Amino acid sequence: MTPIERTMAAMRLERPDRVPLVPHLSPEAAAHLVGVTMAQVSNDAQIAQAVFLKVFDDYGGWDSAYGGPITPVQMQAANIYPMKTKIPGRHLPDDYMFQLVEEEVMKPEDYDKMCEMGPERFYYEDYLWRIADFPREQLPRLLEEMLLNWGPWKAELDKRGVQPFVMANSFHPFFKLSVMRSMVPLTRDLYYKPEPVERALKQMTSDLIPRQIAVCKAFGVNSWLLVDERGSGFYYPLSVFERFWWPYTQQIIDAFWSEGITTVFHLDTCWNKNLPYFRKLPKGSTVIELDSTTDIFLAKEILRGHLCIHGDVSASLLSLGTPEEVEAYCRKLIDVVGEGGGFILGTGCAAPPDCRPENFRSMIETGRKYELTRI
Repeated sequence: MTPIERTMAAMRLERPDRVPLVPHLSPEAAAHLVGVTMAQVSNDAQIAQAVFLKVFDDYGGWDSAYGGPITPVQMQAANIYPMKTKIPGRHLPDDYMFQLVEEEVMKPEDYDKMCEMGPERFYYEDYLWRIADFPREQLPRLLEEMLLNWGPWKAELDKRGVQPFVMANSFHPFFKLSVMRSMVPLTRDLYYKPEPVERALKQMTSDLIPRQIAVCKAFGVNSWLLVDERGSGFYYPLSVFERFWWPYTQQIIDAFWSEGITTVFHLDTCWNKNLPYFRKLPKGSTVIELDSTTDIFLAKEILRGHLCIHGDVSASLLSLGTPEEVEAYCRKLIDVVGEGGGFILGTGCAAPPDCRPENFRSMIETGRKYELTRI
């Protein structure tokens, strides 16, 4: 199979010729592996693209490109990171990873303001200027640069016979409210003033669906990224999950799947208690992407034959383990989670910025060479 065919087969719950390999190579990890500073990749999307491609080429490549040419400030400008941002080379030393600063920026009265204005207008006319460290007149340039980067990036991937794993991406509405409002204030609102939260979640969900579907269609991609790390049983009881998270999730997944678009659902923190709910989603509609805190083997038991699973070589293993330990864990993932298909081998969340080169190479080479032994 080609890399594209292999990845698509796994998403469709089929058995490819081997388990596809899709590590999330962040610009920070790529910078470390290549030997440039965090400041360089955080301030220049062209450098971020160049280091990703150099690692891809130096390590022999993999099946789909997860990562790419975008800076933290561009993600803030694009309403992906709705938080104050500290950038190496500006606010931090050159070799520090960029930082997202969570503060109570959104106030209780902003729930209704967001609903009245609409989430996008509220973000760009009001909220962004509470968190941005760039002047308003720079916003069009930042957004234009992101669009202009797409063509050269896609062309480089085409040369290598791979495609982007995702293009459009967004925080889950619940997650976005959590970081805008900040987690403790939002939690108080959930228990003591839930109605404004629900109004905002409904409005954000209704706004997100057509906007992100349009992006997918404009760029010709059939998968997109939805991120959450605040709705899990790690933080909230299932009663909160069922009221404030699950209905909007079903609405989002169903809408994208009806357009033939697969949702890559990046789920940080431990979702063990929530896993059975995901069987209610349409079969094959979603890739469940786990960060190594959820039990991926339990996820396989529950979601076998229903949803594809992606993960979960942990940051700690890649930064502190040995190549032999990385290889052994990758083999276990391929044997157990890969049994019967519906599995993509990758990192648990992103590769860490202190990833050991020999460990990253061990993951890549094991993923490429080790054959399934139990199908």
